[in-house]
Amino acid sequence: MSITASGLYGLTIEKQFIDTLGLSLESETAVKVLLCTDSETPDFTADDFRNDVTANEVSGTGYTAGGATLTSTEITLASGVLTYDAADSSWTTSTISSAMAAVGYFARGGADTADELMFLSDFVTAVSTTAGTLLVQWSASGIFTVDYTP
Repeated sequence: MSITASGLYGLTIEKQFIDTLGLSLESETAVKVLLCTDSETPDFTADDFRNDVTANEVSGTGYTAGGATLTSTEITLASGVLTYDAADSSWTTSTISSAMAAVGYFARGGADTADELMFLSDFVTAVSTTAGTLLVQWSASGIFTVDYTP
């Protein structure tokens, strides 16, 4: 199997709505993004923790397992749409092969079995770097949006 679409991880959204998560999407220290290969087969209904994707995380020079912290995170509301956004993510002077997606998660600071998955953003085409910068440039429309009006 492989990555075929971007999406939100439902079990984490459920925890957020029923207030059992206890973390803010706008945290400047707890939200991270890692890169994975096309070997990842996301299950947006059943996958819930980072250990569900770590077997397919990329590796390479200039890349640290677990990825990088998202900065400038922001939630905005306008015209019935919630938008989640952050500053672009990058790995400088990196040598990374076949990154196919970015996976956002809440980093609890311990085991990958405790880090809740948030979203997967499919690159559609794998990207690689050789002693260069791998830049994940988030959409001008945000990392994800939720239409909250019927």
